[in-house]
Amino acid sequence: MKLLRYGPVGAEKPGMLDGKGIIRDLSSVIADLDPTTISKATFDKIAALDPTGLPEVSGDVRLGACVGRPGKFICIGLNYSDHAAESGMAVPPEPVIFFKATSAVCGPYDNVEIPRGSQKTDWEVELGVVIGKHTKYVSEADAMDHVAGYCVINDISERAFQIERSGQWVKGKSADTFGPTGPWLVTRDEIADPQKLDMWLEVNGQRFQNGSTATMVYGVQFVVSYLSQFMSLQPGDIISTGTPPGVGMGQKPPLYLKPGDVMELGIEGLGRQKQTTVAA
Repeated sequence: MKLLRYGPVGAEKPGMLDGKGIIRDLSSVIADLDPTTISKATFDKIAALDPTGLPEVSGDVRLGACVGRPGKFICIGLNYSDHAAESGMAVPPEPVIFFKATSAVCGPYDNVEIPRGSQKTDWEVELGVVIGKHTKYVSEADAMDHVAGYCVINDISERAFQIERSGQWVKGKSADTFGPTGPWLVTRDEIADPQKLDMWLEVNGQRFQNGSTATMVYGVQFVVSYLSQFMSLQPGDIISTGTPPGVGMGQKPPLYLKPGDVMELGIEGLGRQKQTTVAA
């Protein structure tokens, strides 16, 4: 299933995409697609419905982030060896973990704000993993049973804030609109292998990232298990699993976003995003 949230900012409603690409309203079934409703029981209930019996939603409606009010937005850094190389950093011996403020989450087609004082705002297409149930000390063998599904994420980053301003990376990752998420939460059963998904990103029509989740250093199964050794994961938590090469910082010379730029990105089977940058 492809589940989504639609409507004005702060007033999104739950929906699903039917087999013909029509958005169907799920408000009569669940209040929202968020930590209180993301579960196997909810997904089984929705899967048993006849989509044609649900109200049709206008196709030009705004899409919000596919997960509402996630408790945690966890990111894995330098998780593609070729991206680590372009960043001038070594492949880490264990996953690098950092957090993105959940207030950064926005819709897949919303404008992205370039922060005040920013000179180095950058792009990163990433596979998002959404947790489906309480997860603590889970083994690798059982880790995938705790995954609700997958989504596209653009991990927007301000490199000077992230790297040059001292302290943790979170400063360069957490500005409002720095976490476009969606358009859909694609349930796990629709993705046969999350390590075989093509991914891409373009800026102003020029392709900069053209990679695959096959080149991840630490795959989804390992990452979910690994994180659960350090913290419990809850339904609706989002894990952004890293980006392939081609980010602005890695260009020669480096290239960064400016107001008016247009990013388009997507991952095989998970849909695509499009954002225009504006000054904050």
